[in-house]
Amino acid sequence: MKKAKRYNPLLILFNLCKLVKSSIFFVIYLFVIKAGSGSAFITYGRIAFFLVLGITVISIILKWFTHKYELDDRSFYLYKGIFSKSERTIPCSKIQNINRHTSLFHRFFKVTSISFETGMAGEDASVKFEVISQLEADRMETYVTSTVRDESTFDTKVDNIELSSKMITEDVHSNRTIHFRPANRDILKASFTSLSFLALIPLIGSFYFKINEIFSVEKEAEGIFTSIISSWQMVTIIITLLVIASAIFGIVRTYLKYGKYEISSDNDRIYITKGVIDETTFSISKEKVQAIEIKQSIMKRLLGLAEVKLISAGSLSYGEDTLEINSLYPFLPVKRSYEMISEILPSYEVTTKMIRLPVKSLWIRLFKPSWIWIIATAILFYFKPSILKVEQAWWIIPAVLFILIAVSRLLDYFNTRYILNDQFIQFKTGSLTTSLFVSKRDKIIEVKVTRNIFQQIVGLASIRTINRAKPIHHTGVDDVPLELAASLYPWYMGRRNEIKVE
Repeated sequence: MKKAKRYNPLLILFNLCKLVKSSIFFVIYLFVIKAGSGSAFITYGRIAFFLVLGITVISIILKWFTHKYELDDRSFYLYKGIFSKSERTIPCSKIQNINRHTSLFHRFFKVTSISFETGMAGEDASVKFEVISQLEADRMETYVTSTVRDESTFDTKVDNIELSSKMITEDVHSNRTIHFRPANRDILKASFTSLSFLALIPLIGSFYFKINEIFSVEKEAEGIFTSIISSWQMVTIIITLLVIASAIFGIVRTYLKYGKYEISSDNDRIYITKGVIDETTFSISKEKVQAIEIKQSIMKRLLGLAEVKLISAGSLSYGEDTLEINSLYPFLPVKRSYEMISEILPSYEVTTKMIRLPVKSLWIRLFKPSWIWIIATAILFYFKPSILKVEQAWWIIPAVLFILIAVSRLLDYFNTRYILNDQFIQFKTGSLTTSLFVSKRDKIIEVKVTRNIFQQIVGLASIRTINRAKPIHHTGVDDVPLELAASLYPWYMGRRNEIKVE
């Protein structure tokens, strides 16, 4: 791609559709709800709406004529500007993640969107093509990944070769190993574990309030509600139907999100695809994985499930949508999650045997002041309010809060583990929700040891590590033995023989 070219013409239609979507609220308010209003505010509001709409439409068309892009063997070159021209250069070597998103619009016109994410900040953080042909996207991805993998030997004439879409797709997917595709039982388990069925009730409530704002159906709804609750048979039927509808809604919602989930990899990159209607694909270089985080909620711990997240130096978002695609799969069996980490990232190891905190760590945690409890108790003791007609609430609430804090700290103590294993650091923290963090020494950019006055008295310390990510990833463990803290710096200095200078 040695000649600057314009973006796909469908980008104009795509941006016009986005404009229509963002204008729906103003159209409903100005021309439906306030249809009969003759106030000056509404009149001038309508004029301003048409002016802004017209200017935006003209801007969308002009941008398509003036914005161009180019790709050579080293960089992306982006040209833009209607009155003030500018050129932006993004080196291919800085690209860390590749994200794809295919919405209904893209499917209808047989196109897609692709974003090349870098570790840089600000305007230069990514190269985005919101509408691009499948062939062009495949060609770009193959071109960029090949360039990043081996700049010295890559054939720069690849974009001059007239390849068919099928040939490029086969080349892109031929060397991939598929590690996971969810079965039907995985979808069912995910729908109930994620509690997605509970989303139906607030959705119905939100729909009702929006309808009420436009058509004022509150009085009619009150009459229907009164007639329903007067009959226990009707209440039973409504509750049964609501439970069934919630379960079906949860399963369908989960299927649309995870039904075509796929985790695959080749020698250099990890690929994660999800979505039945809106398809999203995330690609990350294995070398750019800074750490691994295995998270478990209470529900997942009871069912033996876990969520494995990849901590990357690049961005994990596309436009306004934050992608959860950095998660390998939110509902993996724990044993399978450990196996998959070894399959996808052979250079990483997850150790199941870890070291517990000493007993003195429990005491220092239990006796550590809780400012939330102190402030809440002081306020309640001073005002002595009656809450829900309970006169003793001013001392019952602090007592319950004290028990909850103590139980949370107790669980956190029993769940916390740590280990320094050769070139790996690994620790587990959390009370109700636990997080297992694993990182390699050469991926950590900073370590820190701190000791407060209480830790100094009993011979404990807190350790912290920092990994490159967006935002910077901080993690650590409190109240570890002083021996571990003392060995952290010498262990970290061993990275000098492991880091690769780019």
